[in-house]
Amino acid sequence: MPQVAITDRARAVIDQLRETHGPLMFHQSGGCCDGSSPMCFPEGELMIDDNDILLGEVHGCKFYMSKFQYEYWKHTHLTLDVTEGRGASFSAEIPLGLRFVIDSRLMTAADGD
Repeated sequence: MPQVAITDRARAVIDQLRETHGPLMFHQSGGCCDGSSPMCFPEGELMIDDNDILLGEVHGCKFYMSKFQYEYWKHTHLTLDVTEGRGASFSAEIPLGLRFVIDSRLMTAADGD
């Protein structure tokens, strides 16, 4: 499975969002709205089904991806980060004038792939 890491700045935004929304979850979008963006929701707001897989957790938040997209990204190390600028999605951070982004690279032997 891809490894998912997180930057300190993304951790701080998650902490801020938890104050308003409570527990959170992420889903790596497969191409609608902002393209392929990590989307943050209050836990349980996005319906997860058999077409999604759990990649792991980042800062206490479950991180999902569709099985279809996973086939393309299964050898990729992902890092959740945040940048300024509003995205065009329904992700929880958008009202803050921020958006979550993914930095990715191919996994190496050091990653356990």
